[in-house]
Amino acid sequence: MKNKPAYALGSVDNVLLLLHMLRDQGKLKVTDVARELGIARSTAHRLLAMLVYRDFAVQDDNHIYLPGPFLSSGGGDIGGSTLRKLRELARPHMETLCGRVHETVNLMVRVGTEVRFLSSVESSQILHVGDRRGTILPAHRASGGKVLLAELSDERIRELYPDLPDAERAGLTRDLGDIRARGYGLNIEETEQGVSAIGAAVHNRQGGAIAALSIAIPSARFGPDRIGPFARELHRAILETEHTLADLPDL
Repeated sequence: MKNKPAYALGSVDNVLLLLHMLRDQGKLKVTDVARELGIARSTAHRLLAMLVYRDFAVQDDNHIYLPGPFLSSGGGDIGGSTLRKLRELARPHMETLCGRVHETVNLMVRVGTEVRFLSSVESSQILHVGDRRGTILPAHRASGGKVLLAELSDERIRELYPDLPDAERAGLTRDLGDIRARGYGLNIEETEQGVSAIGAAVHNRQGGAIAALSIAIPSARFGPDRIGPFARELHRAILETEHTLADLPDL
């Protein structure tokens, strides 16, 4: 399981989280940074000023901070402003789901053959999977990545994975077929020892899969008997999220 370093540097961690925020949200205000990182406005301003100095951010005429030359804000087919809306609208439902299952909940999008974690709501249990914001994982191994791949045609999968060995391609094809039938994907320690996850796709009003929600669980607490209850709560949260997204035509 991924653990925070014993001698973690809070200032460095804040800078790295700030870079994730700039990339995924597309634009930031000092008040946004202070609120999300739990720091003083003056500290947020100093952090942003250093990013501007090193060309990781730029400031416009309205004192809004935007990604600079060294930082891409793109998210595959989803633009920065849409990613920001997605995070904001999904967050309350993620918090509710976390409260129901008492495990960490993640929101992610697919970018080619990878998934990018946009947001996390951490479990309050002592042993839990930590914040995954900014993490990038292989889509065909992550639970949320698998469900997003399962929305694609077999031809598109072959285009994405032209060099996949035959045995692994056959396994992926079977896995995606099972996911289409049952509606959720599993990751049993495929990306990290000691961590398991269950994920399902979030669709827009046109029926297109735009993101995935996942529940990440320490493997010590995860077994076959828990898959059904987790899947039911996950789909319940996704229906609630999709109902919220339906009010926005550009999502």
